[in-house]
Amino acid sequence: MEGISAEAMRLLAAGIAMGLGAIGPGIGIGILGAGAMQALGRNPEARGPIMTNMILAIAMAEAVAIYALVVSVVLIFVA
Repeated sequence: MEGISAEAMRLLAAGIAMGLGAIGPGIGIGILGAGAMQALGRNPEARGPIMTNMILAIAMAEAVAIYALVVSVVLIFVA
């Protein structure tokens, strides 16, 4: 029985890196959206600042997923 090839290990590592790297931002964006909707329900007049801060926070959370994507692409094509 042969061992697992280096190519298979690279692809597995890339998949794990992207999967784990997307879990956190996905949960964070969900929590941010829920918090913003609750804040809008309690204070609809503050829609502008709430939405601005929500979009900024979502962009910061999404950056983590983009970093994970870059790491997985590097693992696939460079390593």
